[in-house]
Amino acid sequence: MAVKSDDPIFPISVAAKLLGVHPRTIRIYEDEGLISPSRKGQKRYFSNDDIEWIQCLRHLIHEQGISIPGIKKLLDLSPCWEIKGCPMEKRVKCSAYQDRTKPCWERANTACSKDLDHCSSCEVFLQAMKEAKASNAQEAANQ
Repeated sequence: MAVKSDDPIFPISVAAKLLGVHPRTIRIYEDEGLISPSRKGQKRYFSNDDIEWIQCLRHLIHEQGISIPGIKKLLDLSPCWEIKGCPMEKRVKCSAYQDRTKPCWERANTACSKDLDHCSSCEVFLQAMKEAKASNAQEAANQ
């Protein structure tokens, strides 16, 4: 049985060793909302896709000189289909691609929203939910 690139198979210690970083570095990326590893209980597991994304982040930070806040801003400005790597045949069916005024998960008739379990692994969706929770918590604190 072949391992798919999105199968979470590496614990954080192995992921850190593959990347040549301390596990704390990976946790920082997670705390900053740049990665969202799979979890089994309290343990984090990473896929080959996750490893590739972290390598990309490290390239942006260390070779391109982009700060973590800068990367977060770039991700906020990038459409979900670019981050998720949706193929053109899926994009043309997606109303978020056709009309870019709302993200895909806010539309009832999109290809993405019909399969909402993908939202749970979509970085754009997860970041939006994190921001909404923080906003709600701030509003509650102000009242």
